[in-house]
Amino acid sequence: MREGMKRTFSALLVCASLLAAAGPSAVAVAPPSAPWQVTGLVPGRPQEPGRAAAVSPGAPRPHLEYVPRSGAVRGLREPACSRTTGPYQRQAERYLGREVDGRQSQGDCRAIRRFQQAHRIAPATGFAGPVTGATVRLMRARKDPNRAGHCPDTAERTACVDLDRQLMWVQQDGRVILDPVTIRSGAPTMETRTGAYRIYLRHRRHISNLYHTAMPYAQFFDRGEALHGVYEDIYSGPGSHGCVNLTMTDARRVWEVLRKGDVVYVWGRKPSV
Repeated sequence: MREGMKRTFSALLVCASLLAAAGPSAVAVAPPSAPWQVTGLVPGRPQEPGRAAAVSPGAPRPHLEYVPRSGAVRGLREPACSRTTGPYQRQAERYLGREVDGRQSQGDCRAIRRFQQAHRIAPATGFAGPVTGATVRLMRARKDPNRAGHCPDTAERTACVDLDRQLMWVQQDGRVILDPVTIRSGAPTMETRTGAYRIYLRHRRHISNLYHTAMPYAQFFDRGEALHGVYEDIYSGPGSHGCVNLTMTDARRVWEVLRKGDVVYVWGRKPSV
């Protein structure tokens, strides 16, 4: 009991900002460690000083893939097609209709590269890294996201948060009313809590009092944990402090679909890589 109380208190400290009248809110700030440090991958296109500032806040940014250090691309030159087999090679082969042998070939590389270009994954080298793998999962889920039946099918509007696949969608009366989108849930030791909740507070332009961090389109559902948008790449870093992060575009769409009192159902466990 005491250990459980300590864990709950710690979670509140890292994912809450106190509101004067309405209750706690949350913040999603990535800790300094990151998944690619475990897998040995690095950002595929190192950020150049001053380059990020040149991109306007509303402009679509490519999703940065993580690759072996030898495969990182500098500058804006056209990257070479990777000969290296990525950790999500088989998933990419299966989705793209290639022979599923888990070995990179020139044909595989060209097909994966076209997929990366279509989904704004850079650098598009054909290396099936974690961002490519996450995008394949998203596309595969589009046809029937609740095929496994994990999310309750009821007459109530329900935000289904699948930590296993790092996806979220909204359904009601057996019908998907918001197609699956990619999420970023809590980092290790700060995992997003599972269970059934209801949205108790919505704040379009929330600022965390604790971390002074913007949490646009925040919809709080459990002791400070919220669905909300982030300005950085949704695939960067190991995760939030417990909140469910969305791209700005997706956070706006989710805001327009959900209302106070709607159900948020969370299950699964975030993959370690």
